[in-house]
Parts: sequence; structure tokens; C-alpha cells
Amino acid sequence: MLEFVPKSMAKSSSGSKPRAPGNRTLNVGAAERAVYRKQLIRRIEAGTLPENALINGDAFDVLSGLPKTSFDLLFADPPYNLNKKFGKENFRRSENDAYELWLDSWLSICAPLVKKTASIYICGDWRSSAAIQRAGSKYFKLQNRITWEREKGRGAKRNWKNAAEDIWFFTVSDKFTFNLANVKQRRRVIAPYRENGTPKDWMESKDGNFRDTHPSNIWTDISVPFWSMAENTDHPTQKPEKLLAKIILASTNSGEMVLDPFAGSGTTAVVAKKLDRKFVAIESDEDHCVIAAKRLAAAEDETSIQGFADGVFWERNSKFTPSRKVR
Repeated sequence: MLEFVPKSMAKSSSGSKPRAPGNRTLNVGAAERAVYRKQLIRRIEAGTLPENALINGDAFDVLSGLPKTSFDLLFADPPYNLNKKFGKENFRRSENDAYELWLDSWLSICAPLVKKTASIYICGDWRSSAAIQRAGSKYFKLQNRITWEREKGRGAKRNWKNAAEDIWFFTVSDKFTFNLANVKQRRRVIAPYRENGTPKDWMESKDGNFRDTHPSNIWTDISVPFWSMAENTDHPTQKPEKLLAKIILASTNSGEMVLDPFAGSGTTAVVAKKLDRKFVAIESDEDHCVIAAKRLAAAEDETSIQGFADGVFWERNSKFTPSRKVR
């Protein structure tokens, strides 16, 4: 069990001056770091399947030791084909063909690890999207491409602002889990229609008029973590908990196994824990693993997910604080 160290012990992760008032970005102080480092798994015995494991190690080494056909969901958020620094590691942009070969190098190891009924989601940007489609289609059945709006980002004087990312959705076979009822979106009704004075296919509430709709492959309701959100960390490419909640609820059932080979700050593991799924999360950078460990400890008590409440996903800013815990 991961131990949660009180916030009173926390300082800035970088050791710099304290955050500004209202800044809720997660910090890991020196005393906390010593505790969480001891909780990280450094290696596993080949052929064993750990449950709820946060592993600090090289993804290629760890994946090679995991048993085959063990996972119900593979979520991969690999380094995009950009010049980017992740903790102590630098990832350099390469030619598209070279990036596709790199994708293939770990997908070929992951493919035997997932069950015949498993789903696979791979994140990327517009530069890497075609390479992901080709590399993923080599091992899996392509089902869809999700595009989600990243509402943060810098403008450009000579180009369109880059405000979207892709998630490619694959399955191993035609038999897979998709829990439609678990991922409906509650949207505002602008022009409500009544039949004999009764709302038709929508509901009235104190918060306004809403309709529960089928989810599409365009996601405009995701808020990228920022300084006033408790889930925010200093990780440069952190994915929102709400985004992972959609994927995990749609493509797994309670108690099933989720694999994340590039865990970063631990969002996949945290959401899996909050939604009663098991996980194996692998991250090579120790600092990011320590952040993930603290987030997992906090999830023992705080199981809510911003933007998900009452069993539905709400439009951005329409219901900011969940009305109840999700577990």
C-alpha cells in the first residue's frame, strides 16, 4: 500500500521557492521523496504479473518480462516525434520512417501481452499520427481515431494554432469491450423541445437543461491540467484524468488489467485505481515515478475525477466539481 505523506511536508519539487497562493500543483518535498522512492518497484521476476504496480525501469526491459495475454487495455502515451525533454531524458525528432520503426520496436513487444478481447489506445500529435496508424495497424485492428481539443497552447503568427491531439483506437479482434452507457456526455440543451409540455429526450435541473448524448470521436470537454487543479504536476505532457477515465470506463470492466508502458506522472495508474481497475505502469524517470507514487497515495482518499459525476461526463465548465465520489 502506498503511503500518503501530509502536504505540510511538501515543498516545490525543484526545491525552489514556495508556489503562489492558489497554485495547487503537486509538490514532492525531500522528506516525501525519501518515502516514495522506497515504494517504487525496480524490477519484477520474469513471467510474473504484478498488480497495481508502479515500476521504475526501462519499458523495453520490463515489458519483455511480463506474461503474455495478461492485459485488457493498453494505453500508450509515448514521446511524440518532437524535440522534448522528459526529466533527465531527451527525445530528439527524427525522420517519420525512423519514428515509425521506433513505435514498432515497443508495439511488437506489447502485442503478445494483451488479450484477444483487449483494446489499444495510442496517443500522438499531427506529425506522428500517420506513423501511429501504420505501426498500430500492423498488429491490431483499427477502429477509430479520437481527436481531443487541447485548449491550452501558444498562438502562431504564420500558422494555425496547434490545439488538438489524436488518440488512435485499435482492438486485437472484433470481440472487445465498449461500455457505451459508461461514457455518455451530458450536454447543454440550447433549444429544448417539449411534447405535450414534457421535455423530449432532455432533462431539467437546477444547473440548466441537459441531454445525455452518445460520445463521439471529437472530444471538446477535456481541460488540460493547470496550476489551480489538484491533479496538476510539473510533467511537461501530463494527460488529464478525465481523458483516461473515458478510455478506461469504455474499454474495461471493474477489476480488469491496464498496461501503460510510458506512465509519466502516473495519470493512467491513478485513474485505474479510482475506477477499481488493476494496473501496471512503467516509467523510466525516477522523479516522475515519485510524483506518480504521491498521486496514487492521495487517490486512497480522493476518488473524484474532475468533469465526471453522476455517471456521466459533463461539458467543460458545466459542472466543475463532482457531486459524489466515483467509487
